[in-house]
Parts: sequence; C-alpha cells; structure tokens
Amino acid sequence: MATETGSAGATVTRPADVGLKREMGLVGAIWSSESSIIGSGWLFASLYATQVAGASAIYAWIIGGIAVLILAIVHAELGAMFPVAGGTARFPHIAFGGLAGIQFGFFSWLQAVCIAPVECYAVMHYAHYWWPAIFNPTTGVPTGLGLFITVVLLASFTFINFFGIGWLSKINSGIMWWKLIIPLLAIIVLLFKWHSGNWSAGLPGPTHVAANPSNGSGGFAPFGAKGVLDAVVGAGIVFSYLGFEQADQLAGEIKNPQRNLPRAIIGAMFIGTFVYIMVQVVFISAMDPGQLTHGFPGISNANVLSGPIAGLAGLAGLGLLATILRIDAFVSPYGTGLIYLTSTSRVSYGLARNRYIPQVFQRTDRRGVPWASMILAFVAGLVFLLPFPTWQSIVALTTGASVLMYIGAPLSLTAFRRRLPDASRPYRLPAAIVISPLAFIVGSLLIYWSGFEALWKLGICIVIGYVIIGVCIAFDSERPRIGRKEVVAAAWLPVYIIGMGLISWNGQFAGGAILPPLNTNRIPFWWDMLVVAGWALVIFVWAYFASLPRDEMEIIIAEQAGVAADIEAIDPGVAG
Repeated sequence: MATETGSAGATVTRPADVGLKREMGLVGAIWSSESSIIGSGWLFASLYATQVAGASAIYAWIIGGIAVLILAIVHAELGAMFPVAGGTARFPHIAFGGLAGIQFGFFSWLQAVCIAPVECYAVMHYAHYWWPAIFNPTTGVPTGLGLFITVVLLASFTFINFFGIGWLSKINSGIMWWKLIIPLLAIIVLLFKWHSGNWSAGLPGPTHVAANPSNGSGGFAPFGAKGVLDAVVGAGIVFSYLGFEQADQLAGEIKNPQRNLPRAIIGAMFIGTFVYIMVQVVFISAMDPGQLTHGFPGISNANVLSGPIAGLAGLAGLGLLATILRIDAFVSPYGTGLIYLTSTSRVSYGLARNRYIPQVFQRTDRRGVPWASMILAFVAGLVFLLPFPTWQSIVALTTGASVLMYIGAPLSLTAFRRRLPDASRPYRLPAAIVISPLAFIVGSLLIYWSGFEALWKLGICIVIGYVIIGVCIAFDSERPRIGRKEVVAAAWLPVYIIGMGLISWNGQFAGGAILPPLNTNRIPFWWDMLVVAGWALVIFVWAYFASLPRDEMEIIIAEQAGVAADIEAIDPGVAG
C-alpha cells in the first residue's frame, strides 16, 4: 500500500513497486532464503574449516551462525516495514539519502552477482569425478570445456527466471526439498560412523604451518582462537550462511509480506544453522582416522579433496550415499545459483527505482519479470568468471561485499526508530537499542576477519562500481538528489571503509594464500578486535545522528510509492 496510519495517528507513506506480482507464499519465501543458504557451502566448507581450525571448527560454525542470525533479525523488521524488491539496497537510501544509497546499492548488487558463478564452480569441482575433462584439480580451475559449461549453467538460470516468479517459486520449492533432505540423510547415516578420537586429531600439517607459523599446538584446536576466527570467513563459513536476505530482495513479490517475511528470514536461518553445524560434526566424526596422519589439516585423500562430503561417504564404505551426494553436488549449487540470479535482477530493479542506473532496468514484462535486469545479471555473472577462477578465490570477496551490504540494516533500523517512530512495524525487534549496534560491530568483525587480501580487492571493485554508477547518474535528468543534506548524511561511510582498510592492513588477518602476507600484524591479536569494535561504535553513533530528518525520508518514500490509487489497483496484495 502507498499510505497507512501509524500508531500515533500520523499518516505514513510506504514505498511500493510497480509491475512486480505478489505470487510467493510463506513456504516459497522461506525456501527462497533457504535455497540460498544451503548451496555449495555445505559441500566444501566443512573440509576447509577443519583444515584451518581442526576439530575446533565446530566453534567457528557456531560463531558464524550467531553472527549472521544477529544481522538477520535486524533485516526481519526492515523487510516487514518496507516490503519492496531489492530491500537491502533501498533501506539505506531511505535512511541516509541518495549518496549512501548508491554505495549500499552497489554492495548489494556486487555480492548478489558473484554468487551464481561461485555455484557454477562448485558444480564443475564435483562433476570432475565423473567428467575429468571439465576441471583441472592441480590448478583448481575449470578447463576451457568446463568454462563453456559454466556459461551454459548461467544461461539456464536466466532462461528459467523468464517464466516469472510464480514458476520460479514452484521450481525452487521442489529443488529445496531435495537440498534439505539430502544433507539430513547424510547427517543421519554418517553419525553411525563415529570416531571419537578424531576430536583431538589436530596435529598440524606442513602446508598449514607455513601459513600460520605462530600456531600449531595440536589437539582439538591446533591453531588456537585465531584458527577458529580464520575459519569463520576464510573457510567459507559466513559465505555458507549468506542468503537469508533473499526474502528481503523478493519482498515485492511475497504475499502478505508484513507477516510472512520476518518468519521466512528467521526460519530459514535456524534451519540452515542446524544443518551446517551437524554437517561439520559428522565430517569430523566420520573421517577415517587412517587419513589423519597430520590431523585434519593434513587430509590428502584425492576423493575427499575433490568432493569432501561425497568422498567422506566413499571412505566410510557408503557407495550409494556417495553417489547421491555427487548428484546433490549439482542440484544444491544449481538451486542457489538460480535464486541468486533472481535476486541480482531484483537488486538491479531496485537500483533503477532509486535512479542510480538507467530506467530500462526497472521495466517488467507481462509475467512481472524485470527482463533488462535479468540480462544484466547474466552478463555481469560472465564478467566475474574471469578474474576469480576458483571457488575459494571469490568466496572471501563475496563475503566482504555481503557484510558491507548487511551493515546498512542496523544503521537504517535505528534511523527509522528515531525519525519514523509511528510507522507500522509488523515485526518489532526487541532490545533494538542493544542489538542494532551489536549487529554493526559483528558485521565489522566479519569484514575484518575476511583478511586484507580480500579487502583490497573489494576496494578496487567498489571504486569501479562508483565510477560506473556515477556516469549513469550524470546522464540521468531525474537523478536522485545528492545535495548538502545527502552528503552530510553519508559522510561517515567512506570514512568507515577507509578506517576498516587501515585496521585490516595493520591487523592479524591476511586472508587468501599470498606469502608473505600483505598485512603488517602491528596490532596484537585480541587488541585488533577491540579496535574494530571501538571503530564500529564511533561510526554507529555518527551515522545515528547523521541520518536524514523525517521530512526528507518521507519525500524519498513518497517518490518510490508512486500514485496511491495506481499502486492499489496494480498490487492490492500489498495490503495483506
């Protein structure tokens, strides 16, 4: 709906989308997020986490799950409050104006567009078991044939999306049941292959010692607390949890979003966290002790390295389960890539609605599909295949971009609580005055743990994105307002990014595999995280007081609401 009466009797306008169709119910909304959460991460991250942290990787999954859940519940309030397509790109636009919105919009688009290529690489990695010609295990990259098949996979995502959100929801729901049942089946079966001694089999292997010379005490946590925190981002754990926001990105197409959207986000996170923690438990417990000559960092079995969960099932003598898991290695990443191409197009739609990119990208066809944004998502996915040729090389970048996108939510929530206290909040986050700054600190720590190698690459992508969007806005006669108020409201963001880069450069987390690492280690371990938390609090307070005044927020909301009568006629389901 375009307007509503707030709790204090004031009329509060809501933004609304034109051309999209509300055809996705609660189950479809949950599965849209769950399909993104359970993708290639469950196939690879348990191996990489044990290589980095040994058996203590279980702590990394718990830390990562709690961190992302804190960010998710903040999004639950915002998504119900403003159920619009590409919400993560549009909440900061309303709270801080066009200049901040441009930057957060690009973060949202960047993280979304990276995921589909990642999932295609996962398919190539596992499919190498049956089709060696498509993947080179020595270099860890697809061959020319594998790259061609990756392009075909991306094209198939695009083709299916053109059938509309109704068909996509049905297809994705079918895939999601498979994606949920197979991990649960693997967990139940592998629990019967329990080896208690593996929980202390943490003697470091020579490769990992070279990368972490200051650690390696052996036992449950061979690399101590730093190894656990390295695994949270570097092993793909946070990447695995990414995707809860898909319900937010598709909010413009969800039925009764004020009720269904918070349930979808929170429900998907609980399901995903349980599955991932249990997968890590069985990976550690079911591994053949004879393979652990150097502890978990020293795993050398080729089948496990090329397909961790399926290889583990094969080592345990479970041939049928191994075959099913190798089939799932196509289905799970395919479903995730499919839904992320959908969300990428919706973020582009939101950017066009905000007038950051040409208006052609908000045009929809008769099925409600933003067709130009869909084509852009496909082409951009092809571009990201080139500089990031492996699963791990793109994961850290994607995680950094994702968390940069996420941290706009707690800042926006507090801005709306302050400026729009009478707005309808179908889901109201309890203790928001504590959880919001905590979420911002958690997000900042996740960015820091990504490592300096990932952050400087992300910085280059951000600069390129700013230039492209700046050119688009310069040639738009109806560009978003970027005046003094917008500059003041967004001034904290570049300062925050530069500050995080400097802390990362002087901190303890290198990221990637460059030896010698690029960071200087000047800030001692533990003190570095206190510095990050302190910096985050300073920026949080700055942003809180810098947010746009109420009248400016209402102008932006009204601009996106369109004519009330027209929107109600096109989209009566918004009233829920």
